Amino acid sequence: MPGRWHLYSEARLLQTRLCDLPLRIEGGIIEERKHRLYEELEAKALRFRPHFWLSQEWFTPDGVPGIAVPFYLAHPRLVRLERQFMLEAEGATESQCMRILRHEAGHAIDNAFRLHRRHRWKELFGSFNDPYPDAYRPRPASKRYVHHLNGWYAQAHPAEDFAETFAVWLTPGYPWRKRYAGWPALEKLLYVDELMGELAGQTAPVRTRRQIEPLREAKVTLAEHYERKRDHYSVEWPGYYDRDLRRIFEVDTGKKVSATRPAASAFLRTHRREFSRKVSEASGVPAYTIDQLLKNMIERCRQMKLRLRESPTRTREQMLLMLTVHTMHVAHAGYFPIAV
Repeated sequence: MPGRWHLYSEARLLQTRLCDLPLRIEGGIIEERKHRLYEELEAKALRFRPHFWLSQEWFTPDGVPGIAVPFYLAHPRLVRLERQFMLEAEGATESQCMRILRHEAGHAIDNAFRLHRRHRWKELFGSFNDPYPDAYRPRPASKRYVHHLNGWYAQAHPAEDFAETFAVWLTPGYPWRKRYAGWPALEKLLYVDELMGELAGQTAPVRTRRQIEPLREAKVTLAEHYERKRDHYSVEWPGYYDRDLRRIFEVDTGKKVSATRPAASAFLRTHRREFSRKVSEASGVPAYTIDQLLKNMIERCRQMKLRLRESPTRTREQMLLMLTVHTMHVAHAGYFPIAV
């Protein structure tokens, strides 16, 4: 494949198979962040170093002490494409990437030392062998779990609970003893602290360098990849938001004053990406999923001929609140799939 593939038109790039992309970890931001993770592990006196490979998504396979990193992080052009199709590129910023890497390192070290087989691990976190749900219903007020990744991800499965607890423990300078004082989750953190002290300087018994679903085996095109990914993050939104839209906006009466006010559909289109991003950050629900709700709302505003009732600033505040409420309601019903 020509070395200037990143200059292809979007149409041509989308018809390129993932396995044909000449991408590598070395020399880019993934390598930089990998070595930063290694430094954090070294600072905790851990000899363990997970291996890395490129794949379609973030994940750590069961039994493998390594981390699959999404291919788009290997080149700025692909980061832009990811944001275009999914509205966000998970892990593109350094802070977000390190949060995810600490989480995945928790899975990897669990696999490397088979920690989930320990009796105390099972007592605190549950059964590693419990089936993963297609979606989970978080309890935001629960103090039995740490908060690391968005979406109260520790509540998804015992393996995620351990990985999130490990990530909080690993974060440099994070005052976890003070932050979680009085929480049942502190017992898990103290266990991880004790356990990692025990593992300090040890060589892991599981040292395989296997790569599961590496990019070189992905025969799908970029277009097919994003079609599948968008379908995965689409949900069937309940259609009960008309009343809220009429509360925030007003029906165009045809009178002169009403006609001068901006159309609600145009207002939402203008702020669509901003709303999707902000509500995603607050709820942990993928921005693309929220964008589909906004798409439906824009169409309903057009059909109901709604216009702004109050100032754009006030309307923006009301919409952010309403979107967050609807998103959290559906999230708590268990609509949203496990993502990491």
